[in-house]
Amino acid sequence: MLDAMAVLPRIGALTVATCLLLSGCADYRDGHSMARDWAAAEAQRLDVDLEHRDRIRDAEYIAATGIPRAAGGDSSPVRIEALAWSGRTAPGEQAVIDVRIAVTVTEDHGSTFGDLGHSAGQATRCYRYRLELHRATSHQEIDCPAVATPPMPTAAPVPALPDDARARLTAALRTATPSTLAGAVRAAFPERHVTVDTATHEGALVAAVGVPAERDCLLMVRTAGGAIESPGYDPVWLEPGETGCGTGLYISPPR
Repeated sequence: MLDAMAVLPRIGALTVATCLLLSGCADYRDGHSMARDWAAAEAQRLDVDLEHRDRIRDAEYIAATGIPRAAGGDSSPVRIEALAWSGRTAPGEQAVIDVRIAVTVTEDHGSTFGDLGHSAGQATRCYRYRLELHRATSHQEIDCPAVATPPMPTAAPVPALPDDARARLTAALRTATPSTLAGAVRAAFPERHVTVDTATHEGALVAAVGVPAERDCLLMVRTAGGAIESPGYDPVWLEPGETGCGTGLYISPPR
């Protein structure tokens, strides 16, 4: 009996030594807790990624282009999914996107002495992001809805000048007269999202076509001598509240 009792402390000491050698025992971390913390960190990172909004975009476009399906590639232990979206980032409006972040942690016993191991674990957390023009993005945790496979958001094409805009405007200017200039340029750009501004100035025909919301502008001039040129201008004048895309960029350039 005494011999058996004497052996017990030795067994206990051996167990503790083995445990310390392999993983640190008391410091062996819980995988589920690690997964929850990891999901929260990814939520914060996504907040930063989505922060700067300086264009009008609907929430579905932002979800399709700004919410990755995985953090670090398809084999990543982190899965990120857009669950729902509404609104847009326009003056006085707000885009709202709900996101689910799922993290899977595999067990790790630690490879060296002092290298803390952890158990396997999983966590799924959901967050609601609110985005506005020229304001910081905010997010808050929400209850995860029971959605096994959420719909995939799609990004509608962003309004833009056509790829052949320069060729179109050159052709219109080449054949236009002061009286036909406005009609010729509008006929060359029938797209409703494209603005057209024309003028005659000191014998020159001036035309500016653009997509104001995208700060996209093409300014061209047919000089009195018949040459077709593209005058330069400071892009800052295309920003909201400034001159915008118009013939004034040439006739009376801002200073």
